[in-house]
Amino acid sequence: MADREGLYILLISVHGLIRGHDLELGRDADTGGQVKYVLELARALAAHPRVARVDLLTRQVLDPKVDEDYARPLEQVAPRAYIVRLPCGPRRYLRKEVLWPYLDSFADRALAHVRAVGRVPDLVHAHYADAGYVGIRVSSLLEVPFVFTGHSLGQVKRRRLMEQGLRPEVIEAQYKISQRIEAENQVLDHADLVIASTHQEVGQQYSLYDNYQPRRMVVIPPGIDLHRFHPPRRGWQRPPIADQIARFLRDMNRPMVLALSRPDPRKNIAALVHAFGGNPRLREMANLVIFAGTRDDITTMEKGPRRVLSELMLLIDRYDLHGITAYPKHHEPEDVPDIYRLAARSRGVFVNPALTEPFGLTLLEATASGLPIVATSDGGPRDIIEYCKNGVLIDPLDTERLGEVLVQVLGDRRQWNRWSKAGLAGVRRHFSWEGHVNTYLREVSKVLRRSRRRKGTSAPLKSRLPTADRILVCDIDNTLIGDREALERLLALLADYHGHIGFGVATGRRIESARKVLREWGVTMPDFFITAVGSEIHYGPKLVEDSGWLRHIDFRWEPAAVHTALQDVPGLRLQPKEEQRAFKISYFVDPERAPALREIKRRLRKKDLHVNVIYSHQAFLDILPVRASKGAALRYFADKWGIPVEHILVAGDSGNDEDMLGGETLGVVVGNHSSELEHLRGGERIYFAEGAYAWGILEGIEHYDFLGSFRLDAED
Repeated sequence: MADREGLYILLISVHGLIRGHDLELGRDADTGGQVKYVLELARALAAHPRVARVDLLTRQVLDPKVDEDYARPLEQVAPRAYIVRLPCGPRRYLRKEVLWPYLDSFADRALAHVRAVGRVPDLVHAHYADAGYVGIRVSSLLEVPFVFTGHSLGQVKRRRLMEQGLRPEVIEAQYKISQRIEAENQVLDHADLVIASTHQEVGQQYSLYDNYQPRRMVVIPPGIDLHRFHPPRRGWQRPPIADQIARFLRDMNRPMVLALSRPDPRKNIAALVHAFGGNPRLREMANLVIFAGTRDDITTMEKGPRRVLSELMLLIDRYDLHGITAYPKHHEPEDVPDIYRLAARSRGVFVNPALTEPFGLTLLEATASGLPIVATSDGGPRDIIEYCKNGVLIDPLDTERLGEVLVQVLGDRRQWNRWSKAGLAGVRRHFSWEGHVNTYLREVSKVLRRSRRRKGTSAPLKSRLPTADRILVCDIDNTLIGDREALERLLALLADYHGHIGFGVATGRRIESARKVLREWGVTMPDFFITAVGSEIHYGPKLVEDSGWLRHIDFRWEPAAVHTALQDVPGLRLQPKEEQRAFKISYFVDPERAPALREIKRRLRKKDLHVNVIYSHQAFLDILPVRASKGAALRYFADKWGIPVEHILVAGDSGNDEDMLGGETLGVVVGNHSSELEHLRGGERIYFAEGAYAWGILEGIEHYDFLGSFRLDAED
C-alpha cells in the first residue's frame, strides 16, 4: 500500500537555523552543511514520483535575535515537502550542546505532528546524534524503520580535539561529548540503515564504535544542485559580490585561493592563512579570499566564532597580507555560486583545510563550478577526488606543504585545465541529487522489504496510535482474559477494525508477566501497555518504555522511606523481589490482621511521604509515587498522543482500575467485578455489564456504540 500511495518520509534535524530560502550558512557552528543537505534532500525526495510527502522536523525558535521565519510552525518548501518546526525547550535559539535535556519533549511533539497528519510515516531518517536520539524514540513508538546519517561523529571529534591539546574535562564541559557518543551508540543499536557520505566514514569512523555493523551501512555521496552550481558561461556578468571582494585587493585579476566555511575551529582556516602567508611565491602570484560566515561585530559573537575570526585578523596582520587578502563580512546564499565562479574565472583554487570533513559539500559546489580543489585527506574529500580526479589531498596540519601544493596547482595551466574538466564530468556522473535519491530509495526499499518479512506481511505493520480515532483499554486478569470464546470474539472485532481502534492493556502485572500471559492466551500484541499499576508505560512489540512518564512520576518519591514506614505494620508482607519496581512497592495483605487502609495512608502522611496507595482484590497493596496510577498513566498517554479522553473505552474489574474508570472515559465494569467497585454503580459514564470477562467488554462496546458515533451516557 505504501508504494501505491507513495512514501511518507519523516526527516529529523533538530539544531541550527533551517528555512526554505536565504539559508544563513556560516552564521554559527550549527548552521552549516547539514542544514543545506537536509533541506535539499527533502526537496529532492519530494520530487520523486514514489514519494507522497516529506516532513523535515526541526526546532521552533522564537527569538528577537533571529529572523521570525524560524518561528513559523509550518513552511512548504516544495510540492509535497514541508519544514515542521516543533517547540523544544526554551523559546530562544540555543546551540546544540545544550539541547539534550529537551529532546524527549521534541519526540513527543513529533508524535503529535504525525497524529495531526493522520498517516504513519514509512520511515524516520534522523540527522546527527541529537536527532538520532529523537529518531530512536519516534520510530520505535511508530513501529517503522529507522535510518540515520551522522554528518559528524563524537568519537572522531573527541579524538581530534584531544590531538589539538584540549583536556578531556574541557571537551566534556563544552561539547557534552560523552552524552553525544552514548546517543550515537544507541543509534547504532537501533538503526535499520546508516547512510554515510564516504567509504572512509564507514571504514574508519563508525568502526570506532563497539556496535559497528558495516552490513547495515551504505555509502551515498551527497547531491549537488547542478542548476545553481556551474562554471561561468558566455556572457556572464560580474556579480555584485565581486565589489565586496575587490575593495580588499590591490589586483583583482590574480588567481584566487578561495576558502568558504563556518568560523569553526574544526575548519582550520588559520592553517590556510599560515600556508599563504608563509610562502613568498604564493603571495606574489595569488589573492587569498576567505568567506568565514557572516558577522557585524566580532566582539558580540559567541566564543568559538569570535576566537576563530580574531585569530584570522591577527594572522593577516602578522604576515602583512593587506591588499592580497579579502575577508568580507557579509554574503547571501545567492552569492555563493557567484563566489565560486569568480574564483574559477580567475583560474584559482578552492581549499578546504578542515581537520575532519565528513561531507565536503563546498568541495562539490566548487567542483561543479569548474574549480580544482585542495582538501584535507579525510572523509568526503578522499571520495570526491577519487571520483572526480580534480585536485590534491593534503595534511591539514602541514602548512608548509599546503603552501607548496597551492603554488603547484596555480602554476601549471595545463594541469589546472585537466582538473577543471575532470571535476565537471565527475560531479555530474557521481554527485547529482537525482542519482542520490534513486540510490537512497533503492536502499530504503530493501529496508522496508526486510521489515515486512520480519512481520510476516505484504505491507509493513505500523502503530495504530497515530491514526486510530478511538482506543480500547482493558485490565488483563479477570477482564480481558478468563473466557476464551469471549476473548476470541473481541480479538476478531479488533482485527476487523485495525487502524481504526487502538488497543492497550492496563494491569497491575509487571511488563514481563503481562507480555507472557497475553502470549499464553493468544492476545494480539497491544499498541501500548500500562503496567505495574500505572507506574510504567511501554509501546509496541519492542516494548519501548516511555521515559517521559518516568520523569513525570519521579516527584517526591522516596522508596527507602516508604519501606521504613511500613516495615512493622501487621498484616503486610512484601511481595517477591521480581514484583518490586523502581516506582512501585508491593505488599500482600492479610485483611484479618492489617489495619484499615485509611490508617496505612495516615501513617505514610505523618512521615511526610507523598504517595498513592492502591488496594485491590482485598489481597494486594501497592505504593506508588503520588502522580502514578492507571488513570493518571492513561490520561498522560491520551495527552501525549492527542487522543480525546472521551474516545477511550476502559474496562476493569477491581480497585486498581477505579481511577481510570472515572472522569470522561467510557467506563465498563465487567460482570465478575470485585465488590471494591460497587460504590461506582450509577456513576456518570460507568456502565456495569452483566457479561463476565471479555463478554462484558463486548457488551460495553455495544452499549456505548463504540464502533459508531459514540453514546456517552452509561445508563439506558
